[in-house]
Amino acid sequence: MIVKIYNQSHNELPAYASEYSAGMDLRADLTESVVLQPFERKLIPTGLFIELPADCEAQIRPRSGLALKHGVTVLNSPGTIDADYRGEIRVILINLSQESFEIQPGERIAQMVIARFQQVELVEVNALEELSDTERGTGGFGHSGKK
Repeated sequence: MIVKIYNQSHNELPAYASEYSAGMDLRADLTESVVLQPFERKLIPTGLFIELPADCEAQIRPRSGLALKHGVTVLNSPGTIDADYRGEIRVILINLSQESFEIQPGERIAQMVIARFQQVELVEVNALEELSDTERGTGGFGHSGKK
């Protein structure tokens, strides 16, 4: 699949870290470091603009290392970039730790996964009984218990 990208940052283009990586790292397009205080959120620019195929989205996800080591994550995870969006990719980061965290220029702040999707046609039914039965039924949060 081809995805056009314009890079106005001084960072390298996103790339897959290994042969089977699903996501590409996004880097902060900053001229100076930015500090995230505990429980503070900020919109961090990447300097990247993309043109996705019509049946694709870009999902913006946290980096596991930042989440585990520093409590920094993507607030609206996964964030969705629609195929018709042409603005700059920016990432909402939040610091969920008790300590401030400094984001350096060029630091890897999130990962981007390109995924195909399918739009659907919703057909409204008049009663819950019109939905098919399953073994799970209406079992929701925690219905399968602890193992």
